[in-house]
Amino acid sequence: MSKTFQSFQYYNYRLWFAGNLLAASGTWMQRIAQDWLVLTHLSGGSGLQLGIVTALQFAPILFLSPTAGVFADRFDKRMIIQVTQALTALLGLAMGVLVLTDTVQLWMVYIFATAGGIISAMENPVRQAFVSELVPTRILPNAVALNSTSFNLARLLGPAISGFVIDWVGIGWVFIVNAALFLGPVFTVLFMRERELLKSKPAPREKGQIRQAVHYVRGRRDIILILVIVGVVSLLGLNFQVTSAMMATEVYGLPAGGFGLMSTTLAVGAVAGSLGVARLNKPRLRMIVAAALFFGMLLTLLALAPTYIWFLIIAVPVGMSQQILIASANAAVQITTAPGFRGRVMALYSMIFMGVTPIGSPLIGWIAEHFGARWSMAVGGLASMAVAIGVALFGYFHWKIRLQIDDVTHKLHLNVPISPVRSGYEDLMDDSQIEAQASLDLEEQITDEEAELK
Repeated sequence: MSKTFQSFQYYNYRLWFAGNLLAASGTWMQRIAQDWLVLTHLSGGSGLQLGIVTALQFAPILFLSPTAGVFADRFDKRMIIQVTQALTALLGLAMGVLVLTDTVQLWMVYIFATAGGIISAMENPVRQAFVSELVPTRILPNAVALNSTSFNLARLLGPAISGFVIDWVGIGWVFIVNAALFLGPVFTVLFMRERELLKSKPAPREKGQIRQAVHYVRGRRDIILILVIVGVVSLLGLNFQVTSAMMATEVYGLPAGGFGLMSTTLAVGAVAGSLGVARLNKPRLRMIVAAALFFGMLLTLLALAPTYIWFLIIAVPVGMSQQILIASANAAVQITTAPGFRGRVMALYSMIFMGVTPIGSPLIGWIAEHFGARWSMAVGGLASMAVAIGVALFGYFHWKIRLQIDDVTHKLHLNVPISPVRSGYEDLMDDSQIEAQASLDLEEQITDEEAELK
């Protein structure tokens, strides 16, 4: 089997991929429908109101992710996924009925967005940690990247389908279809072979479990740097729900179908980026830094796109760099985290990656209203470039890398007081120029973790 799709050799992962594709399609269709409902029917084109709805949708992640991480480490992940997906389907069905009966109001959307956010906050860390039970740790980066591929395949189809359905029969039917799609993971998870799951030992019930995870992360400078990059980019750069909608209505004057196509072109690049990451077994910090830098540059160019056609063209490499960043960051955190902490650490990752949206979305919406849609997008591009350069400079100066020639072997090596896996400094260097002395081999760590899982 091709290295890109090596996770598909596992039956449980094939089911997981299919269920993910259905649920993600529903998610993207619902996002487009909800944004268009708020922007064109309930708020009179207010970018601020759209930002508030997006914030309410993601705010629970900021507060509930740590608790969800504890659940992921202590309880059956399959059961949690089934329950949360069933509840999400019920929310979609209820919203569809309200829209079709013409009784929906803005405050109702606020409530549904918040309820959906609570469910998502409880599910996200569980969903991410569950992937490590489907495949051996040595190919976990491939599984994570293919997860991103399924999400972006849905992002490729969902917005376009949603836009055309809205133009054809109206917004309400989008939510009805979503209710059926969200049930996909309920059944695919149900049909998995339990004997083939690589379950980790549940964390014991005790006080201070969230504090333990925070302490663990504080000792991992590589994870901290990844979280800094992801946090800044997500806060100001990954607000396409707001920025694309404002560009579509304010700059290009598009109907719903044109708006959906904007998200689709972003997804084309994202699929290509995630498939590229799927071939890598060792996601590196330098790749994450470079992806953040290129994403910022391309996002700034996207903000300056003079026409709708140019927006669609530039959106493809924007989506590619975005997905390389996200998939590499996610895999790097998972693969180097001890199994007993993985659920809680991924909860902290989700809290930063998605939990900053309630802060960023209203801010970006306010910028769009007062300074224009182009500036709302350009701010994210400039911030992404700044954080990438800042992290690179921090790694270069803080770790004080010293290259020396061994007196006996006459080989070039590193002389540093810290482990490269824990610091991440090796990923900022050129492999052809250095050999790490006293380093912790990542392959050994993966083997040890796989043995614990089995």
